Amino acid sequence: MEAKRKAAVAGYFYPDNPRELEHEIERLIERVPGNRIEGTVKALISPHAGYMYSGFTAAHAYKLLKGKTVDTVIVVGPSHREYFDGISVYPGEAYMTPFGEVKIDSDLRKAISQNVRGILLSDIGHRLEHSVEVQLPFLQYVMPKTKFVPVVMGDQRRRHCHVLAEALAKTCAGGDILLIASSDLSHYHPYDEAKKLDRQVIEMVESGDAEKLLRKLETNDVEACGGGPMVAVMTASAALGGTTPAILHHCNSGDVTGNRDTVVGYLSAAFLQGH
Repeated sequence: MEAKRKAAVAGYFYPDNPRELEHEIERLIERVPGNRIEGTVKALISPHAGYMYSGFTAAHAYKLLKGKTVDTVIVVGPSHREYFDGISVYPGEAYMTPFGEVKIDSDLRKAISQNVRGILLSDIGHRLEHSVEVQLPFLQYVMPKTKFVPVVMGDQRRRHCHVLAEALAKTCAGGDILLIASSDLSHYHPYDEAKKLDRQVIEMVESGDAEKLLRKLETNDVEACGGGPMVAVMTASAALGGTTPAILHHCNSGDVTGNRDTVVGYLSAAFLQGH
């Protein structure tokens, strides 16, 4: 295990040249209309595909953070490449991107993982995983000095969602901490079918109904590759006062490329605490 986790998908999911990357993120965020969101952002949902596909959707979430500061951001993503029974928190010092390192908040990491059955300190699930990594250049652009904690769910069953939600709610109470769930929506359905599937998820997010979302995911009535992170973050956010959902943007790859034969869905949303 290396102390600093090297970028795994730079040059593939997003530019590996820092100037090109900065220009790309700046361009995406500038395209986002001004928002009228009121309240403190406690949590976000952001997609994790290549920036050419889901970057504009992600930019809607990160534009809310521009000019703001928090002590630590916790990014929760699914494991695409490695299955493991539980949840892993990266034990090293930092994640690397073309912009440099994003330092890990070791105290908060310890608080989340200490004496919690099912949450382990390990690089398993982190080594080649893109779901956490692709959030970081956006995060560095809008809040360059923030620390973070990278969390990957190797298994997204109900008990792991509940364990993680409880750990996040307990350790983040009273702190200046932002939660981010990294998730795309349905995968590889025809355009119209995907729209219907994704609309159900969007409605459950918009109502803040994490339990209904979990049930629908369990019965395969809906799809989200980061459904577990969404459920855990939504549940923890509600416990921390982020009880007001706001849908920021949604689309699918067919809207971007024009190919509607099989598409992937994307969503960005915020969970807000009122004044």
